[in-house]
Amino acid sequence: MTDLRREFEQAAEDIQQLGQRPDNDTLLKLYALYKQGSEGDVHGEQPGFFDFVGTAKYEAWAHLRGVSEDEAMHRYIELVQDLLG
Repeated sequence: MTDLRREFEQAAEDIQQLGQRPDNDTLLKLYALYKQGSEGDVHGEQPGFFDFVGTAKYEAWAHLRGVSEDEAMHRYIELVQDLLG
């Protein structure tokens, strides 16, 4: 396992210790960066129109299409560090 992957996984654990829930936009960024960093480009079918949360998550992840997994991991780690301050 690479150092970057270890830092990424540690950041995913650390974010659970956040005292206050981030706003929805930040949660979507965290979700999308985590998915892009762990799985790569978005895959699967887009959720149905009435699945608002699922659609928002899918679209946030799809917006990162083409971003490398390493870049997404770096961005995720930075965002987590900023939130934990």
